[in-house]
Amino acid sequence: MEVSSSTQSSSGGVGQVDILKKAQDVQAQQVLKVLEDAQEQSQEITAQKTGVGKNINITG
Repeated sequence: MEVSSSTQSSSGGVGQVDILKKAQDVQAQQVLKVLEDAQEQSQEITAQKTGVGKNINITG
């Protein structure tokens, strides 16, 4: 009986490991998305400051 109960607990442990790995993957994707958005905003701000980009004011 000890063998089957330890087998059950170790298989449950594998499930928990899979859940943790999935959570880490999701969190890594979210962090990557935040960094990409921040980089895009930084580029837009730089473009606005230098006058190069979407919002060019030609009325001078």
